Amino acid sequence: MLNRLPPLTALRAFDAAARHMSFAHAAAELNVTPAALSFQIKSLEEHLGQPLFHRLNRKVELTEAGRTLAPGAADGFRALSAAWSAARRLQDNTTLTVTAGPAFTAKWLAPRLYEFARAHPDIDLRFSATLRREDFTLDEVDVAIRFGYGPDPDLWSRPLRREWVLPVMSPELAERYTTPESLTEAPLLFDESVNFLNPPCDWPAWFRSQGIHHIPEHGAYFSQADHVVDAAINGAGVALGRRAMVLKDLNEGRLVAPFKTALESKAHFRFLCAMGSESKPQIAAFREWIFAEIEKTAHISEALTIIPIEDIPPA
Repeated sequence: MLNRLPPLTALRAFDAAARHMSFAHAAAELNVTPAALSFQIKSLEEHLGQPLFHRLNRKVELTEAGRTLAPGAADGFRALSAAWSAARRLQDNTTLTVTAGPAFTAKWLAPRLYEFARAHPDIDLRFSATLRREDFTLDEVDVAIRFGYGPDPDLWSRPLRREWVLPVMSPELAERYTTPESLTEAPLLFDESVNFLNPPCDWPAWFRSQGIHHIPEHGAYFSQADHVVDAAINGAGVALGRRAMVLKDLNEGRLVAPFKTALESKAHFRFLCAMGSESKPQIAAFREWIFAEIEKTAHISEALTIIPIEDIPPA
């Protein structure tokens, strides 16, 4: 039996029909007539030597051969589409697609983007605020900013800066809670987005760093870090703020950090891109800008006593 592949147009017609389970919908997707699509599938069946669809009165169903072929056809067209997009993007030096988590996008990227756009008016920025690990090829992403431990195999990866947490609050609350001990009576805010950290960088650990054995039993819990920060700005309580999420608000006085002990986690934000793409003009420009922006608030970290979380005695 010859193993020669059938025409690509026939396979494309089959893939569309198998996804829609409708010749009419598949024809509309491919911008051909239903008769033309049916002809392509018929030619594919003749090439294979067996039917791929059961033609019923008002619908079609895949035969066993069709069910066998469909997944491979779908994967093949996805791979071909991704490869074609990647090849086209090699020539594109004016579009930059960045993905980052919703909290980092809201609290770090969005407030600073005007500066990048002003310095690089020739680059069209596109952002995807998601925690989903997007594929640099399939999703046409140029840069990802991700928080965690890594590693990042097969990617170009650079850490942004040491990541720490410390108590932050509104200036009004800071007048009421003037000592670490007084925080045991304060309304505390909890960031559940970092519950995966091990060891935990949480309120009990911070209290232990002050020689205080206190396990908070009540407070407000948030699933996203930017919501915790916004609640603290509005005086709802004291947050254990993460460096990247609170730097701008600390620098501009919306938040204060009366106590200068911060806990450092080995988890950190990383700048990621496909290996070999780090020198593309728009990616290199964005990388240089983001590291320069980080340095603008480096003085805040330099004024702290930063303790690795591993050095905090367990409860």
